[in-house]
Amino acid sequence: MMQAGSGGMTTVRQAVLDLLRSLGMTTVFGNPGSTELPFLDRWPQDFRYVLGLQEASVIGMADGYARATGKAAFVNLHSAAGVGHALGNVFTAYRNQAPLVITAGQQVRALLPNLPFLGATEAASFPRPYVKYSIEPARAEDVPGAIAHAYHVAMQKPWGPTFVSVPVDDWAAPCWPLPPRVVSQDVAPDPALIGRAAQAIAAAKRPVLVIGPEVDQEGAGEAMVALAERIGAPVFTSPFSSRISFPEDHALFAGFLAAAPQAVSDALAAYDLVLVVGAPVFTFHVGGDAAIFRSGIPIIQLSTDAEAIASAPAGMGILGSLRLALPALHAALPEGGHSPPPPRPRAVPPQPADPIPAAYLLHRLHRVMPEDAILVEEAPSHRPAMQAQMPMRHWGSFFTMASGGLGYSLPGAVGIALARPGRRVVCLIGDGSMMYSPQALWTAVQHRLQLTVVVINNEGYGAMRSFSQVLQVRDVPGIDLPGLDFVSLARGMGCPGVKVTRSEDLDAALAEALRADGPMLVEVVVDAAIPTLYHKT
Repeated sequence: MMQAGSGGMTTVRQAVLDLLRSLGMTTVFGNPGSTELPFLDRWPQDFRYVLGLQEASVIGMADGYARATGKAAFVNLHSAAGVGHALGNVFTAYRNQAPLVITAGQQVRALLPNLPFLGATEAASFPRPYVKYSIEPARAEDVPGAIAHAYHVAMQKPWGPTFVSVPVDDWAAPCWPLPPRVVSQDVAPDPALIGRAAQAIAAAKRPVLVIGPEVDQEGAGEAMVALAERIGAPVFTSPFSSRISFPEDHALFAGFLAAAPQAVSDALAAYDLVLVVGAPVFTFHVGGDAAIFRSGIPIIQLSTDAEAIASAPAGMGILGSLRLALPALHAALPEGGHSPPPPRPRAVPPQPADPIPAAYLLHRLHRVMPEDAILVEEAPSHRPAMQAQMPMRHWGSFFTMASGGLGYSLPGAVGIALARPGRRVVCLIGDGSMMYSPQALWTAVQHRLQLTVVVINNEGYGAMRSFSQVLQVRDVPGIDLPGLDFVSLARGMGCPGVKVTRSEDLDAALAEALRADGPMLVEVVVDAAIPTLYHKT
């Protein structure tokens, strides 16, 4: 095989491996097929290959890994079928702003005009529009440059997935090595707009902050807390924030905005300026009248996401890295902020009962989790109870999906556990959600990850039950999920598990799973009472 010499040519495969080494991308997530074998041939010792048993799980793992490390993850999928399997979680990665470089195998170039077996027609178009960049290079020697291009686009703010289709015979083709490059990933905000924002905030008598997931994503949490304390204003978490947005035990924390127009308008109507940081203005899930946009209340938005700023229906948008924008705004504000609001009332601890109330499960889980544990959630119908009973205190301690699509959080938790060895990761997941990517448990077992999976079993899609009430529809099929045995499912993949049906057994089961040397599943059968998804904060 041709190898790189001193300034000489190399192969596409070697150039790509050298590129990945230079970028620190030596963990590869994949599910291999015949069109990927030349890339995987004689796998180098300094690379780690993380096998997922279905491509949606592969993308979810890579997404979690990328979000937890703040670095792009490399993914290798199998042809068009593999990309098709993966697309739901590609969409989620796009909404999560997870930086991924996704490659997929393609048939040999000479066969492509004749619709060959495993050939992908218009491969680059398949994952669009939910990738930031997509290409099948015109020549084999262009593959390393295309992957480098994909990496730099993935890491430009806002982060996101990119895609490169690679014909199977390209890997052995000769090419020149790529020279190393340094590319800026941050854009500074407009100083004039920062100054205008500071003047408006200083003049406001009752400002309020709405903070979203970009703050945690950028590692700007300390700067965010300092700015909020300088202003002295209450802080809400933006609707459907996919990460911790503000320490939920902080005196300024005021609660969570629901993804409903009327609820958001009602929560913000008492204030005379709204500062939105690291989130859209605003994310809604149900219809209704957003009177806040006609109220005349000034809205100022800081974000790395140009599309979110362009789509905002009202207010001033300031594009730029929060890592740069927050200290700049802080410095532009005058000394002395507003008097802090009264502390937010704490949730009343729920009482044990049988069947187990979901809120009681969440309360007990929060009590026994290690202080530095990371929570990964996909139990949408129980999110209000989780927010009440499980306040997140530390940056980097909470992840969920921004898309609303199920099947992310279990593989995402596997990726986060791979990225954070030595820290306990807890995946809190509904019974319906668990069935989308259960095979991720197998990968957790193979890597002996410190992963505790808590399945909330209410024998159905709780969110659909709640929406049926909201929409006043009846006799909807496909909502109930009787007869699922999650402990047996886990044990079939080598993961120990225990089922809990009584409150008195809950603490012991959770404690055992949280100290297990490797993954363990706890299935908790809870009261099937229909939760309220949207409520006023």
